[in-house]
Amino acid sequence: MTVEQDLRAAIRTIPDYPKPGIMFRDITTLLGNPNAFRSAIDGLVQPWVDMKLDKVAGMEARGFILGGAVAHQLSVGFVPIRKKGKLPFTTVSIAYSLEYGVDEMEMHTDAVLKGERVILVDDLIATGGTAEGAVKLLQKMGAEVVAACFVIDLPELGGAKKIEALGVPVHALVKFDGH
Repeated sequence: MTVEQDLRAAIRTIPDYPKPGIMFRDITTLLGNPNAFRSAIDGLVQPWVDMKLDKVAGMEARGFILGGAVAHQLSVGFVPIRKKGKLPFTTVSIAYSLEYGVDEMEMHTDAVLKGERVILVDDLIATGGTAEGAVKLLQKMGAEVVAACFVIDLPELGGAKKIEALGVPVHALVKFDGH
């Protein structure tokens, strides 16, 4: 089996969650499988091992798990990007589009320095609204977003193209058809 096949086999699909017609890709089974978890982290780290990076940014909540492990492996700092009102220090925020409405995410004003090279990590990219907001937030603070990395891409929903349109390459380990 290839690494992609191993990862695909470790991801649980839950039909009709959170609403009818959606095939929810659940990575908790991947996280609980030590070999699959290691393979996923290795796959997210590998493209960047010889590149100078300063930080890894991860979006709440699964992006914290994956991004923290990637930052550890790359020996760089980690930046949590959270929902509004969850961080204790001075923050900068940005509104982003959800499938049904708008939300806000934020990070500490001192989380990245101007010119720092950052990769963004999360579990999945679908429509790309959250990732787009995170990229724009990092760029607003002067970071150079080198890439956005995901375990799963749902290409039919167009999120990766939305991030690439911002000049940020997208790296995904597994692609699933449909929603």
